[in-house]
Amino acid sequence: MRTRHVTLSPKASLSLRLFAGLIEEGRLRKGWTRDELAERVGVGVVTIRQVAKGSPKVAIGTYFEAAALVGVSLFTDDLDSLKREHGSQWERLTLLPKRVRRQPEGPMDDDF
Repeated sequence: MRTRHVTLSPKASLSLRLFAGLIEEGRLRKGWTRDELAERVGVGVVTIRQVAKGSPKVAIGTYFEAAALVGVSLFTDDLDSLKREHGSQWERLTLLPKRVRRQPEGPMDDDF
């Protein structure tokens, strides 16, 4: 199997490493080994090592599950607040167009 190469912007790369560091800190505060965290997340220890390094090759869901398990606050710790925020975001999303079409080159004729 060929390894895929993922290129991130410097800001995204730094943010991912910060997130990884918060997960690693949470794991250590809980006193869990990487093996224990891997078992709880449902992945192999190699994947958890990649999470600790901030690898962009690891699925975002794996990061979120590890973060939730070690107590890293994702958006809010209150499930009801998270549900309300999700509902509000979904309502805003439904007001936007379903797809974006490329605008034609040149000046737009919007004189009705």
